[in-house]
Amino acid sequence: MAIEMKVPAVGESITEVTVATWNKKEGDVVKLDEVLCELESDKATFELPAEAEGILHIVAKEGDVLPIGAVICTIEVVGAQAAAPAPAVVVADSPAPAPIAAAPVAPAAESKVLEVKVPPVGESITEVTVSVWNKKSGDIVTLDEVLCELESDKATFELPAESAGVLQIVAESGAVVPIGGVLATITVGAGSSTVVAPANTVLPPASTAVAPATTHQPTESYAAGHPSPAAAKILDEKGIAASQVPGTGVGGRITKDDAQNAQPAAPAPAAPAPAASAVATATIASDARGSRREKMSSLRKTVARRLVAVKNETAMLTTFNEVDMKPVMDLRSKYKDKFKEKHGVGLGFMSFFTKAVCVALKEFPSVNAKIDGDEMVFHDFCDISIAVSAPKGLVVPVIRNAENLSLAGIESEVVRLAVKARDNKLSLEEMTGGTFTITNGGVFGSMMSTPIINAPQVAILGMHNIVERPVVVDGQIVIRPMMYLALSYDHRIIDGRESVSFLVRVKQLLEDPARLLLDI
Repeated sequence: MAIEMKVPAVGESITEVTVATWNKKEGDVVKLDEVLCELESDKATFELPAEAEGILHIVAKEGDVLPIGAVICTIEVVGAQAAAPAPAVVVADSPAPAPIAAAPVAPAAESKVLEVKVPPVGESITEVTVSVWNKKSGDIVTLDEVLCELESDKATFELPAESAGVLQIVAESGAVVPIGGVLATITVGAGSSTVVAPANTVLPPASTAVAPATTHQPTESYAAGHPSPAAAKILDEKGIAASQVPGTGVGGRITKDDAQNAQPAAPAPAAPAPAASAVATATIASDARGSRREKMSSLRKTVARRLVAVKNETAMLTTFNEVDMKPVMDLRSKYKDKFKEKHGVGLGFMSFFTKAVCVALKEFPSVNAKIDGDEMVFHDFCDISIAVSAPKGLVVPVIRNAENLSLAGIESEVVRLAVKARDNKLSLEEMTGGTFTITNGGVFGSMMSTPIINAPQVAILGMHNIVERPVVVDGQIVIRPMMYLALSYDHRIIDGRESVSFLVRVKQLLEDPARLLLDI
């Protein structure tokens, strides 16, 4: 009997895949769940496991492009032959042994297989990426034990086990799986057959000569030295060959953690070469031109799609102003030590800007609004989104009800959200629902920029680097620490008068911080 192996459905928007690499050859004997080949789509690389044990017959070759549901290969299942009865054991100079009754076999415990699927994680999220598996295929897992980490275009979250049992991974690290797609299976209540010998069974004495059993030397696993897609990507970025990394995964597979912990081998000291050879080598090195290609992450693709949509769907305009940061810097220098001693956090610029923005938003409510169809929605609260550069891309966590927080409360929230962003632990709730965004390109040295609106918001404030410049104060040329501010806004709902007045109000509050305390 032959079983057809077909291209599985791997996502709503994926219609075809490419056969990247065959791990087995035509006519090879394969085992159940053994990885046959790697398939590539426009979103991810994933592995195809064998659905049965038998002889492999390859239909699609490497490089072939196949539609979903097309036959990749067939597996010829060979029926198991009945085991031959063991020969009788003859003991010299002893009476014929009494026949040994067949040992009853304890029935195996009834088992069932539960599918571990991608849970719904948000209205706008249709797929997730398997970041890292904390367990391996064949491991025994307990209820609520964390199996893996999943990434969406907004957050990273953990997937707990729904039951105790034996885990079998379906989607490897790096695979893109739609909501409701199967990530793994858990075999619940699986028991092994136990042979129980009755009390009157006569066993042969220890001196009985028994034919030695054939010993099979363990063969190298097909997965040994083979990196997962996520591990292969990391090794490629580091320039480390897979053969140099020991695998700790199932069957010696190189996992993502192995790749992250791998370090390039120190180059061996080369023997001195002739001068002519050195010149030739230098010439070759200078002429080498390398490039590499990698797929965009789910987060990067979503950010790109949303930013293009904002540019196409809004009447975005940017207005600029500059602010003298000396009053704020003097205030920080005077009180930063006492502030940290009392509140446990440093006194940064972000708290002053957030507080100033909240005051200005109350005076100009259209800057704190949004457009919903043919209606304008005005908010009487200030949920300030703070753009943070995380290891996997730009994220925008939200400080809730910032208008009610003190400078210390704002700084504490900024630190808490920044740490969670760095560790990829932000939840969806912490990154949705903002009414206004602040982004600080100055930490990277930006002098001036035109930030893009964070939809469905209608405005965003851009901070830039602080540079000492000559300015005129009271008719005198003085050197002051100056910062350019940029306000990008949606002209459909915010008029030029409101946008300029809003930015001027923020400037006034920062150049005279006492206004923030006196609410004037």
